[in-house]
Amino acid sequence: MAPRRNSRYANTSAVQDASGHLALTDRERYLHRVLPDNIEHRVTEGDTLQSIAATYYAAIGRPPTFSAAELWWVVADFQPDPVLDPTLVLEPGRIVVVPSVRTVLEEIL
Repeated sequence: MAPRRNSRYANTSAVQDASGHLALTDRERYLHRVLPDNIEHRVTEGDTLQSIAATYYAAIGRPPTFSAAELWWVVADFQPDPVLDPTLVLEPGRIVVVPSVRTVLEEIL
């Protein structure tokens, strides 16, 4: 089964080793770039990567089959210092750089 279209694993491949075990190849992250349409989001109490993605990418989501919150990995990868653990609590006041919908649709997905 191939990864879903908007999955962070969409650009990977399944490889099978000699014993028949399947694994995914490494994925190339779309790392931070200074772009004129980047958005700087100041974290408030309770913000998560999922809630930030849901806020800025609502136009991309197609519930119930695809939620914009599923693009949390785009926000995590795009930071100047990428977030490797999406379960970490985001500190209020922190600036999170969010790539624009245009960047997500044209360059990341």
